[in-house]
Amino acid sequence: MTRTLDPGGLAERSAPIPPRLARIMRPELPSLADEIVTEIRRAIPEYARPLDGPYGLVLRRSVEANLDAFVDRVAAAPGPAEVSEDRAGTARTLGQYEAHEGRSMDSLQAAYRIGGQVAWRRVMKVAPHYDISSAIMSLLADALFVYLDELAAHSLDGYLEAKAHPIPALDDRRRRVLRRLLREPPGPEVAELAEAAGWAVPGEVTLVAVEPESRCVLTALHEDVLADMECAEPHVLLPGPFTAARRAMLAEALPGRRVAVGLTMPSGQAADSLRWARRALGLALDGVLEGPVTLCEKNLVPLWLLSDPALVEQLTRRRLGILDAMTPGQQDRLTETLRTWLVTRGTAAEIAALLHIHPQTVRYRMRKIEQTFGAELADPEARFGIELALRAAFLRSRRLS
Repeated sequence: MTRTLDPGGLAERSAPIPPRLARIMRPELPSLADEIVTEIRRAIPEYARPLDGPYGLVLRRSVEANLDAFVDRVAAAPGPAEVSEDRAGTARTLGQYEAHEGRSMDSLQAAYRIGGQVAWRRVMKVAPHYDISSAIMSLLADALFVYLDELAAHSLDGYLEAKAHPIPALDDRRRRVLRRLLREPPGPEVAELAEAAGWAVPGEVTLVAVEPESRCVLTALHEDVLADMECAEPHVLLPGPFTAARRAMLAEALPGRRVAVGLTMPSGQAADSLRWARRALGLALDGVLEGPVTLCEKNLVPLWLLSDPALVEQLTRRRLGILDAMTPGQQDRLTETLRTWLVTRGTAAEIAALLHIHPQTVRYRMRKIEQTFGAELADPEARFGIELALRAAFLRSRRLS
């Protein structure tokens, strides 16, 4: 049974919208957001980027947040309403994106228009089920397009601000400084380039390797950060150490993307920091190292062990080749037990607890290990080589899994 929302005294265009409309609108929002995003990406080629990429995530989150905010406005007590500071900030950021991408505001304004049109089509489809009067429909239409005009105005403010104050990280001079620092130690020429770019060469730097093809919210980068996001292996230079504030900055600038943070080094060794960061990022993308933010300082041993795969393979053949005659299952059981013993030097009971097996099983395996490796387990150098080979094999198994 349908119910009629009687406008009563709402015929005046300045009258408030009945807050009860919000209860009707809210269940429609998830599917409406999907429809708006799909239509925007279909109609505007500039926005037809992967939805799981940074730009796609920003587009979807903006649509969802703006729809929620509009329904919240409808649900609020009658009275004048303005776009919240949070929504206004998001709208300004979208305008800044357009400036950074070198576009006019045409695409973003078209996106707002499409969003309004799709939303209004949904209203026209749903309204008959609730017998909403034409007067209320008129009020709702006015409110919707006023809201979109306000968002567009905030976006224009962000666009004009970005045009008037270019981001330092985008400055070609700063990119040249970054590239020069990665080629040679800082000298008078680098210092001169840095001064011309309005940047001071710090005593220490931390390089960050960024997942390829990542879109960066450059407005989120701190003013003293250098970035080269256009190359095949994008990277960022942080003056000084990696701090909690820098971590938060990267999360905002590179939402949902993998990064690896190199060691903090003197500026003259910036290339080393980046080389290690890129190696750590490769291992993280392969599944060997964990976390969206991989810290080299927490993974020095894996980085060292896997820095020369061919050499590690030779070490493995020489120290673990004696196991080749066994079945894969036997190899796995013995190497797991031996690696745990070498790392912990624990008793049979302690190793059993770690491996979730019976202590007697550990004793049996250790006897088999002693028979297999013989005197090598008593030789410190050979034992160290065996431990390295086992650790490297364990790390490689994470990549395969």
